[in-house]
Amino acid sequence: MDNYDSMAAISSMLHEITLLSVIVRIALSILIGGILGAERGLRNRPAGFTTYVLVCMGATLVMMTNQYISTVIPGTDPTRFGAQVISGIGFLGAGTIIVTGKAEIRGLTTAAGLWVAAGIGLALGAGFYTGAIVGCLFCVFALICLKRIDIYIKQHARNMEIYLEYSEVFSMRALVEFTEKQGYELFDMQRGRVKTLKGELGTLVFFLALEKNTNHQEILNRLYFLEGVEYVREIA
Repeated sequence: MDNYDSMAAISSMLHEITLLSVIVRIALSILIGGILGAERGLRNRPAGFTTYVLVCMGATLVMMTNQYISTVIPGTDPTRFGAQVISGIGFLGAGTIIVTGKAEIRGLTTAAGLWVAAGIGLALGAGFYTGAIVGCLFCVFALICLKRIDIYIKQHARNMEIYLEYSEVFSMRALVEFTEKQGYELFDMQRGRVKTLKGELGTLVFFLALEKNTNHQEILNRLYFLEGVEYVREIA
């Protein structure tokens, strides 16, 4: 019975604003933010280890501050600060999303990860330890394990957006004949120019509609062997 009372007392302390709960919540936010940020850092993404730690810890501090204010000033909304974090994190996430010169959008996963890190930080700040820890585990699972499923789906989708660079000997007719021969539908083509080490090259961004599921890498390999094609890749 004494053990049960001790556990209940510790649990009560961890859910109130005490020195112990503040230390535990901030320590967990650093740990969880670091775990999420390490995965992004290993992939060399714009927001890595330090950014995730700061976002998670900051959200935790904001939520604890709101909880403290609500105890000092009764009747104060204990969720007001948290709501501002959820909307405000969008500005930071938007800063990690970029559009490359190859018309490719990058940083969406990193932005979503920052939003999740802020959510976990709010959960920790509110003393919802179970939700924060379980949320961290499933987030890591999604980033590492489900990423493979995402890649497989993209590589076997029936639509492809392709970026292609070509030299002067490239023939647009050859591209059209290739797609017709393979049974692909070519549409929404955009042309441009780009400067490279080999000089100025033409660029194409276009969509291919496939009749059946085909490995996208095989299609890219066939396109690369067209005369005049210098570079080709799928836009993720």
